[in-house]
Amino acid sequence: MDQRAELSEFLRSRRARLRPEDVGLPQFGRRRRVPGLRREELAQLAGVSVAYYTRLEQGHGRNVSLEVLDSIARALRLTDAERDHLTHLAKPKQQKKHRRPASRPQQMRPALQQLLDAMETVPAYVLGRRLDIVGWNRMARALLGDVAALPAKERNMAWQVFLDPNARDLYVDWESKARDVVSFLRMYAGCSADDPLLPGLIGELSVRSEEFRTLWAAHTVQDKCFGTKVLRHPLVGELTLSYETFQLPEDHDLSLVTYHAEPGTRSAESLRLLAGWGVEEVQERQQD
Repeated sequence: MDQRAELSEFLRSRRARLRPEDVGLPQFGRRRRVPGLRREELAQLAGVSVAYYTRLEQGHGRNVSLEVLDSIARALRLTDAERDHLTHLAKPKQQKKHRRPASRPQQMRPALQQLLDAMETVPAYVLGRRLDIVGWNRMARALLGDVAALPAKERNMAWQVFLDPNARDLYVDWESKARDVVSFLRMYAGCSADDPLLPGLIGELSVRSEEFRTLWAAHTVQDKCFGTKVLRHPLVGELTLSYETFQLPEDHDLSLVTYHAEPGTRSAESLRLLAGWGVEEVQERQQD
């Protein structure tokens, strides 16, 4: 992916969402042809020259200092994730010192798979580069679908959400899940533009999904964290589940994702039923 183009588009998109009154500037002067702050207004807020900011927004960020990036991030009112994304785009070499080559196949340590298997009542899976699903346990298959039976290309969270029609039934708020996935993928793209497999995934999703194209063009970024999702399982109905994401220390491109229900709730009972049935019985009941 073109890092300079990504930097340019990201800065323009963040500037376009701010209005003068949002940052305490008066509204006067010539009529605005496009929404958002003008470059000169943003430069004033950041304490840099208009020419300097213009060059940065045109993708020339190699020599920009971290202090200037922080000033621009504050002026644009970026979130922590957006600030990190801006740094990844503007100074990619600093972010790649401790990253493994993107072309290197990802593998889980046997002990990590043993940990997943030991979580007998907790759906859990491991996400890798490009949101590839590289590991899972029995409960994840029972709750989210039999990942093990999928072709390798389809073992990807973005592919599943946008190209598998079952995802729209599984996630009650599919739009929220879709926004999260695109934001995670955009965050990854910012620091892994040299990933040789990323353009193919983005290209396929863009061609086959209008929703993906629209969300990708918005340049929203978000890191994987925690929250609550409501799922609609074909056998046990709706489940309200909390999820947690843990970045693995030995490989920052791997994240462990777990789901759990509040004790004593109907969702907890539904998870208990799925755990008791097992993957094969869940599949048989779905086919009946």
